Parts: sequence; structure tokens; C-alpha cells
Amino acid sequence: MYSKATLRSITIVFMLLSLSLNAFSQQTSTIKGKITTSDGQPAAFISVGLKGLTQNTLSDDNGNFTLNKIKPGNYTLKVSAVGLISQEKNITVTAGETASLNFILTENKEALQEVTIEGKKNKYKVSLPSASLRLNEPLLEAPQNIQTVSEQLIKDQQIISMSDGLIRNVSGAARSEHWGDLYTNIKMRGSQVQAMRNGFNFVNSYWGPLTEDMSFVDHIEFVKGPAGFMLGNGDPSGLYNVVTKKPTGINKGEVSFTIGSFDLYRTAIDLDHKITADGKFLFRLNAAAQTKGSFRPYESNDRYTFAPSLSYQLSRKTKITAEYALQNAKMTEVGSYYIFSPNGYATLPRDFTFTQPGVPDTRINDHSAFVNLQHNFSDTWKATAQVAYSKYLQTGYSSWPSAVYTNNTIIRNVGIWDAESTMKLAQFFINGQANTGGIVHRILAGFDGGKKHYIADFNQSHDLDLASAPFDVNNPNYGFPGNGYPSFDRSLSLQERGAANNIDQKYLSAYIQDELGFFNNKLRLTLAGRYTYVNQSAYGGTPNTAKKVTPRLGLSYSVDKNTSIYAVYDQSFVPQSGILRNGQENLPLTGTNYEAGIKKDWLDGKWNTTLSVYRIVKQNELGTDPTNSFIPNPADPANPIRENYSIVIGEKRAQGIEFDVRGEITAGLKLIANYAYTDGKITKVADGVQGVAVGEVVPGFAKHTSNAWLSYTLQNGALKGTGISAGFSHLAGRAMGTFSGTNEERNLPNYFKLDGGLFWENKSLRINANVFNVLDKYLFTGAYYTGYWNAPNYDLGVYSWQAEAPRNYRLSIAYKF
Repeated sequence: MYSKATLRSITIVFMLLSLSLNAFSQQTSTIKGKITTSDGQPAAFISVGLKGLTQNTLSDDNGNFTLNKIKPGNYTLKVSAVGLISQEKNITVTAGETASLNFILTENKEALQEVTIEGKKNKYKVSLPSASLRLNEPLLEAPQNIQTVSEQLIKDQQIISMSDGLIRNVSGAARSEHWGDLYTNIKMRGSQVQAMRNGFNFVNSYWGPLTEDMSFVDHIEFVKGPAGFMLGNGDPSGLYNVVTKKPTGINKGEVSFTIGSFDLYRTAIDLDHKITADGKFLFRLNAAAQTKGSFRPYESNDRYTFAPSLSYQLSRKTKITAEYALQNAKMTEVGSYYIFSPNGYATLPRDFTFTQPGVPDTRINDHSAFVNLQHNFSDTWKATAQVAYSKYLQTGYSSWPSAVYTNNTIIRNVGIWDAESTMKLAQFFINGQANTGGIVHRILAGFDGGKKHYIADFNQSHDLDLASAPFDVNNPNYGFPGNGYPSFDRSLSLQERGAANNIDQKYLSAYIQDELGFFNNKLRLTLAGRYTYVNQSAYGGTPNTAKKVTPRLGLSYSVDKNTSIYAVYDQSFVPQSGILRNGQENLPLTGTNYEAGIKKDWLDGKWNTTLSVYRIVKQNELGTDPTNSFIPNPADPANPIRENYSIVIGEKRAQGIEFDVRGEITAGLKLIANYAYTDGKITKVADGVQGVAVGEVVPGFAKHTSNAWLSYTLQNGALKGTGISAGFSHLAGRAMGTFSGTNEERNLPNYFKLDGGLFWENKSLRINANVFNVLDKYLFTGAYYTGYWNAPNYDLGVYSWQAEAPRNYRLSIAYKF
């Protein structure tokens, strides 16, 4: 925890150091140059350095590079990157002068794309996918809507975790309430999307994974619609892929300090360094620590992360990268965000809480490790093998009421939630290019498999309040609870206590894709297929086995070098776990996506627009049986057990239109803006299903979603580097958790949030201040529950919501070295 005086001292030291470095630079010289490909195109983000020394840099978007603070003398300038034959040239540097040297790379631009993608940073518009998406082409040519949230955008908006407002940067994305900051739970195109990390599906307990801290995140890719080449099985609505930071071969570092409202204190460090002078052995360390309070009393969320990574160039063509990440969380019992009332949404103060001080915190240790091996057979063929391991350990508690009464009283309940999740995942795939006659083939083939196991003990619970003396919302008492604190039995191992709460999954899939390019690759036809086998079980149910071949057909046409139109037909399927009242076996959820769109780069690729329309049809999706009722509980007669049967809804359709614009509109002016119209409804009802009807809305979206973030930086003058930013998020027609077509009071109201900020930066120092929820609106998301507390004497309907923070502030100081 840092005081204001300490932070002022640190800032002064940084400024003095910067002035000293500027004075030193007047005695040195500069090397400048440009790197191009043989076809005259600029080669962006290529590593440039002085041989035998640690001074190095990357070429920019236009292929230009600059090395500052060079002492006079003779040097060898080296240009290198994975998959390239290193080039070296001698140069003489004279004091006070600028020396120039240019390079021409023999590889074509397409071969360089895979080499340079990891270096693409500090911009809003990203042109290439990460290697973990397995695509061997620019995003402009891919027959799918893919949006990337860059590292620079994350820093500018002071985003510190995946659940911290990041989704405003993607059209149609919305977050539903669930366990606060434990899970992210992003919904797009009418359903919750899959959470990926470095190309691996990291969902194991239905809702996971633990929301990522941004300290070790490089950027996030949002893929709309099915992606058979990325998933063995997954929801047809799409996915987000968190790409972690890896060594770049550039000696650099950054340390940052952040303070904010509600006792937020955070520090983060990023160290990127060559271990050997030749750049073959690289190291990177990302770490962060924070303490974080809340606008609600008795609530906190303290975390630290530690994420080292190593890469080694085994040969000119082979590279291995290994990384590890630990996320440690100590947070108020899960569920502290929830508010319940029979009287309507936001009928209690924004800072109201049902949390009881004195309930122990929830502790989480989340470990993940990745090993990636890449081998380039040639300039056009590459093989990738990678494995991932995850171990999630949780010891904690969750809160959920036992009863909500119409007289504004409640029985608060705390349950045990100890959990362990293990995932072992592996992938192997080959990317290549071949020519047959006048046809260009971009080929992708491979397989992936995994084994996942989740076990939890949430079988023990304890009422904090007595039935004779419930918690009074109108006169809350946070003293010693009437029924005392919980004392759960942990004498048995988690495996013994949670034997009936297992979730197991094994899967294996193989896929092949050929993108055929006609007419000098202006017209591209994608033909792909995937075979997937899945075996899974949940909560002691009978294991379900499913296997299916899912096709993929795509078409993309380049109208010119900056414009493409596309159409795609894709399928996916997801095995489901649930208990049907009639005892029948569950069928996998199947989804079909029809999508078309147009993409365009503007001003030589500085900014981009994407417009897409889609229709997703799902069949066999399970939902909660609306006829579930309460049955006697022999162990606790006062708390009957609610049935947990599922039903097969029938057919569901989600359709809509999405528009995204991102990039640098003009010098210093950066814009992120998007709009989405989404509609999800039931189109068929399965035989015998009651309680749902054709035409009813299927919750999981906001009908109208629009966002914008505008940032302007002064390019010249005494205030050069000073900037201002502002942005808003607006959601209308929200049908997130529940939706009622007949009772508007049960539906969520429209949502509008305004944020803004000021910043100043130079090459070494950045100061950033943001204000969130400028208008100080009472913002929330939630759901209306019917039939959950409908045992005798319980209310028949309850409003539940999670409020967002009132107007709040963050100030960050970052120093690069």
C-alpha cells in the first residue's frame, strides 16, 4: 500500500532520471534505417540490434527503425526474426551525427506475417491473428468476424482484469452477473462464449476460468460464430482467446503503480530480456500485486500474479517457449455482490450488502503452464506442438439466501465451496502453403485432445439468521449473526466430500482445412471438416459419449487490397449434462451459423471497419424444467429441496448485425466504436415441453449494444504527448439472465455508462488518470427468479441484481526502461 507522499517521491525520481538520460543522449548518436521486403513492402516489427550488445529495437508499421544513445565507434547491425536468415551490416557512428542503413529481406510479406505478429504492439488496430488461432492469413482475408483488443488499448483504459470493462471494445459483447469477479462470463450472439487461453479451451466448471489479471495478458481476440479449427467442441456463438505475454527479444522493462477509489493499490512489473547476447535464449517476467476494496462494506478482492516465461531458439528453424502463471486471490465470500428483493430492481441503496462481516475469505490458487514448440520446415510450412496444464485450487464460501420474504426480511445462508480443477491439454497442427497450377492452397491440419476433471464440495451450508429473527432489510444488523457463524467439516479430503460433484470430460478431435486462392489469391474458398469425440459426465450422472463431423465452408473475395467481402457456413456441437425427467439420454447441442460481411482497411491500414450479419440456429439445447418444484428434505425439514430436472427446449435462433471500427483515424486520434443488434428466440418447442412457447425470447443478450472510446494525443508543441480520452457504453433491451414479454418491471432497464480520462507520456514515462461512471448512475445487471423460493411461506418472485461502482477514479504512473 503506497501513500500519496511515496508516490510523489517515486514520480520525482523518475522525472529526474529521465532528464539525466536526455542529457546523456546529447553526447551520443543515432542509427536510423528502413526494412523492406523484396516486393517493396515495409517489413513491420522486425528485431534490429547491435551485435554483441544489448541495444535493440523493432521496426515500426512503415518498416522504419531508430537506435538512440549510441556511442561513437564501429558496429555490426543485425536484423533477425524467427524463420529468417539473419542479416548483418557494418556501420560507423560519429559523435553527434545520425547514421543510416537500410535492409531488404528476401522473404515475401506473407512469410513474414507469422514471424512478426508477436511484435505487433502499441496500437488499437491489429492486422494479424496470433499464432494460437492457427490462421495463416491477415484478418482482412479471413472469412469470419474477428476483433482484437490490443495491449495499448488495455493500458489506455486502465483495465486490470478480464471482468473490468474490457468487453466495451467488441460489438455485441455483454457480461451477465455471476459470482462477481470470480468468472468473466461473456455473452455474444445470444449465448455465453467459450473462454480460451493461448488457443486452449480453459472452461472446466461451466463458468470458469478465473478471470485473468491483465499483467500477463498481451491481447485478447474475440472470434464471432463457430470456429471448428479452434475448438474441439464449443458454443456456436463464438469465443475469446486470451494471448499471454511472451519474450520478444527486445531488452526492455516497465514498472507501473496504480491507485484508485475504494482503496485500490496496485503495482505491476514487466521485464523482457535476452539471456544470451545472440538472442537465442530469452526471458520475460510479468508480476502484479494489488489490494482492492469496494463501495460495498465488508468486501475486498486482493490478488497477486507471477508469470515467468522462457524461449530458446534451438536452431534457425526451431523454437521452444515455456510459460507459467500463478494467480492468487483472497476475496470476500463468493456471492457477496448479489442483492435480493421482492420489490423490484435497484430498490435498495447501491452500497447495500447482505454480506456478514466475519465470514472467512475465499482463497484461490490458479496455476497454468504452457509449452510450445514450433518448427519451420521452410518459409511456407510450419509445425506446432503445444501442451497446457492447469490446476485450480479453491477453499472458500458462497452466499445465497435460504428464503426471501415479502416483508423485506431474508434468511442469509453461507455454503462451503471448496473446489479443485485439473486440465491436461495437447495440440499439434501444421500450417502450409502450396501452389497447384494457378491455385494457392493455405492448408491447416492437426488434432487436439484433453482431459478435464472438476470436483467441488458445496454440500454443506449454514443459515446465518434464525427463522424467528430473519435479517431485516429495513433495519440491517451486521453484528453477531443470530444463528452464529458456519463451522464446516473439512476432516475428509475434498475427493471424499465432493464425490457426487464431479465433472469429467475427455475429448479428441482431428481437422483439416484448405483455403484455395484463385485469380492471384483475390478469391478464396475455404473447405474444412472436423471430427470430434467427447466423453463427459457431471454430478454423478451417466457418462455421455458424443461424436460428430462438423463441416466448414467459407468464401472471401478481395475487392481491392484494402477491401474484402466474405460469407461462411459453419457448424459446431456441445455435449450436454443434465437430468431429464423422463430418464432419456441427452443429445449434444448442435449449432449452425450463417454469416456474411465486409471488411475494409482505411488510410494504408491505420484503421479498419467490419460489418457482419449472421443467423445461428441451435437444436437440442437444454434448459431448466419450469415444472421443477420443492420436495421434502429429510435432513432439514425447514429447507425443502428444489428439483433440478432439465428439458430439451427444441430449436433456438439468434440473429443480428454487428459493426466495428478501430484504429488511428488521423495522427493522434484513435477510435474504437461498435454497434450490434441481437435477437434470440425459440423457433420450435420439443414434444411434451411445457412452460415455453415459440416466439419467446431466450435470455443471453442485449438487443441493442453500442460502445465508443475516443482518444486524442497532441503530436507537437510544448504539450506533446498530452491527451484526452472519453467513451461510453449503452445497452438497450437487455435480456441477460431472464426476460418477460408481459411484465416490463421484471426486465432490466437500459444501461448507459460514461468514462473519461487525461494522460501524458513520452518515451519513458506515462501518467494516466481515468474517471469511470462519470454521470454517477446506479448501474447494475441481474435477473428475476420465479419458483426458486416458492416453498410454503416463501415469495413467488424475487429480483436479484449486482450493482456497479459509483463514480470512481484511477491514477497510474508507468516508467519504461
